[in-house]
Amino acid sequence: MPAMKIQISYTGRSYQAASLLPAEITLDDGATVDDALCLLKKDLSDDQQLPGSCLVAVSGEHIGTLTNYTNRPLRDRDELILIAPVAGG
Repeated sequence: MPAMKIQISYTGRSYQAASLLPAEITLDDGATVDDALCLLKKDLSDDQQLPGSCLVAVSGEHIGTLTNYTNRPLRDRDELILIAPVAGG
């Protein structure tokens, strides 16, 4: 099955966990956001997981949070963006 490359971007407070994850992943054609997130979560131990309130966007389109997002197909060269919340003022 042909493969597609997905760019991964992280921002926010989970820099330590994000530093353990790749900047790009390769998935089979027809893969979804679920597939990408499952692959990324495998690289983190239970205590390093990104928070559920982390925002998720695909190529600039906000699709929800890690605990509640709209699963959708990915396309070659999409960018999956994870934005961890930052507290403070």
